[in-house]
Amino acid sequence: MTLLIYVLIVAVSVFVGFYLSKILQKRKLEEYERIGKKIIEDAKREAETIKKEASLQAKDIIIQAKTDFDQEIKARRLELNKIEQRLAQKEASYDRRLELLDKKEEELARKEREVLHRELEANEKIKEYDRLLEKEREKLEALSGITSEEAKQMLLQKVEEDAKFEAVKIYKRIEEEAKEKADKKAKEIIALAVQRYAGEYVAEESVSVVQLPNEEMKGRIIGREGRNIRALEAATGVDIIIDDTPEAVILSCFNPIRREVARLALERLIMDGRIHPARIEEVVAKVAEELEEKIKEAGEKAVFDLGLHNVHPELIKLLGKLQFRSSYAQNVYKHSIEVAFICGIIASELGLNVKEAKRAGLLHDIGKAVDHEIEGSHSQIGADLAKRYGENEEIVHAILAHHEEVEAHSILDIVVQAADALSGARPGARREMLETYIKRLQDLERIANSFPGVEKSYAIQAGREIRIVVNSEVVTDDELFTLSRDIAKRIESELSYPGQIKVVVIRETRAVDYAR
Repeated sequence: MTLLIYVLIVAVSVFVGFYLSKILQKRKLEEYERIGKKIIEDAKREAETIKKEASLQAKDIIIQAKTDFDQEIKARRLELNKIEQRLAQKEASYDRRLELLDKKEEELARKEREVLHRELEANEKIKEYDRLLEKEREKLEALSGITSEEAKQMLLQKVEEDAKFEAVKIYKRIEEEAKEKADKKAKEIIALAVQRYAGEYVAEESVSVVQLPNEEMKGRIIGREGRNIRALEAATGVDIIIDDTPEAVILSCFNPIRREVARLALERLIMDGRIHPARIEEVVAKVAEELEEKIKEAGEKAVFDLGLHNVHPELIKLLGKLQFRSSYAQNVYKHSIEVAFICGIIASELGLNVKEAKRAGLLHDIGKAVDHEIEGSHSQIGADLAKRYGENEEIVHAILAHHEEVEAHSILDIVVQAADALSGARPGARREMLETYIKRLQDLERIANSFPGVEKSYAIQAGREIRIVVNSEVVTDDELFTLSRDIAKRIESELSYPGQIKVVVIRETRAVDYAR
């Protein structure tokens, strides 16, 4: 009985639970349907709102586009109006120009008629002048007793005599120039021999002056019984002159390297204050070593600046020694570097080996660095040194031929000769002073400007040529030759100069007009 009741309770409970779950599910479905309907209604309302906003935005865009289009149309109309105005102005301008052209054409036609009329009159006058000239010629022949042909023969004979006289002058001038060049070459050889034997050939280049802090220093340099000055002279091979020159000592020696060693050593001793024979020998030895190093550095600098490689160390030392050599007051070291750069420029223009040209230019005067113990010209000595230290045959021959002691057989030889001449002959490079050079140019222009009809004159080519511009209304074509000869004769009589000066007289007629 109890079990039956328990079963019934369980069954009732299950039934009630099932019924309650059905009711709950039904309520949940109704709730879900209500929420779904609400979501759909909200979505419809939101879609309607978005649709209205999109419609409003589209209307705004259309209104804005229409406004922009209207403004653009208005701007285009304004621009078209401006273009139309400019076209109207140009059309009016073209009409005015056409009127001016018509007037000019009429004026030209009138002037052409006048020119034709004047040409006819001129032809008549020329015929009249010819008749008068013929009558005058007949009168002159009758008065002089010679015909026109005989007069022509006399004139030609006179011109021939003048030409012979000018030819003799030219021959004498060439002969004098040859003698002058020969004399100059001989002096150059003698000067070079003196330079290689004694170092320098002018007093200013054979002495050095060392400034002293006071007069008492002279006594310390001399030393007790002259032992200091004797030790200094023996160690350096330089004559030390102590005279009345205030606060200065003069060092005299034809060897520039020994003189430089003595100068540096003496300056160092003066600064140090300890002057005695042992100290003198020590300082001189140290300065000599330092100077050797400076000489080597100078040679290396020249080689480095020119971009050259594999130059023998002995050649580098000799290049450094060229700092203490000069030729016609031109430093040989700087001259050699300048010639090397010029050789490089010429070689690049001619398509040659630039490095080889620079090498030949740098070493062309290397023979001037050695002392007088070696005999021969500096070209021969330089070629021997270059060959000894491994330079190729082209460079050796260029060094040997740079003063035309042997015949040039390659373009490199000619390049070195030309570069050497350019470096030595440029204004201010050698003995000719800048003031003298400028004065000669001014004198050339002054002489040319003194002739009537000369408008401008220009001295060019370092004073070897003068170009003269004349007034075409004053000087005729036939008078150009006479004017150039007169100017040349005036220059010959008033100026003193090497070589020759070319006189160029220029006459031109210009017609200028403007197309409007």
